[in-house]
This record gives sequence, C-alpha cells and structure tokens, in this order.
Amino acid sequence: MNFEINTVYTIKLNSGEELIAKITEVQDNFIIITDPVSVAPGQQGVGLIPSMFTADPDKPVTLNTNNIAFYAHTEDSVKMKYIQATTGITVPEKKIILG
Repeated sequence: MNFEINTVYTIKLNSGEELIAKITEVQDNFIIITDPVSVAPGQQGVGLIPSMFTADPDKPVTLNTNNIAFYAHTEDSVKMKYIQATTGITVPEKKIILG
C-alpha cells in the first residue's frame, strides 16, 4: 500500500465500516493513524463520529493493513469537515476572485 505520510485518507475496512484518518506512519503489516472517525449516515446527510469512544484521543492508533478493503484520498469538502471535527479549526472554502 502506498500511503503518503501526514495525509488524510478515507479507508474502507473489510467489515464495511468507512474511516477517515490521518496516516502518520506506514509499516509492512500496519499503519499508524491519528484522529480516526467513522462515517455514519444521519438525517442531514453523512456525519463523522469517533471510531473509538474509550481510546485516548491524544494517542495514535494502529490499524492492521489486512483489514483494509480499499482506500482513497478524502474528498476536499469532507476533509475540511474532518479537520474541523478533529481540531476545531474552521477551514474557509476556496473561492475564485474575479476582477
């Protein structure tokens, strides 16, 4: 698997669960991720919820790569919501200025 370090990915697990997380380290059989959130459908569309409720949120998480069905770079608008949910920082939308 070819992950870029410090990049946010959408990861589909073999169980069917979809995660969004930042990859911080890649090893042969596992990856280290931070701030994993699960994608969950809600009344207003897709929502992001913590993947692990009892884990220390300041510690990295190890994910066995055998559990990954497929992965992709996270779409920009979802990535901005992920950053807001995990850091509290609101990222402004990209706008084109016409003069």
